[in-house]
Amino acid sequence: MGKVAAKIKIMPQSPEVDLDALQDRLEGALPEGAKIKGFERDDVAFGLVALFPTVIIPDEAGGTDAVEDAFADVDGVESVDVDTVGRL
Repeated sequence: MGKVAAKIKIMPQSPEVDLDALQDRLEGALPEGAKIKGFERDDVAFGLVALFPTVIIPDEAGGTDAVEDAFADVDGVESVDVDTVGRL
């Protein structure tokens, strides 16, 4: 089986959230078999910055649901949305 790359939009709860610490917590929350290839940041508004981790997931894992659920439970995360998904 192949692998899937998903770019996921993470909105922090507020502009005061430490994005470096949030990235570390997101990496620690990954389900088994998934890994983060890198992070992008995008200014949204009023000092709020969205994180866009690119997550590599085994194709047999059944999609991005497990990663989305894990990220949603991380302290400091307001919302999780899949931006793009593609096969590697």
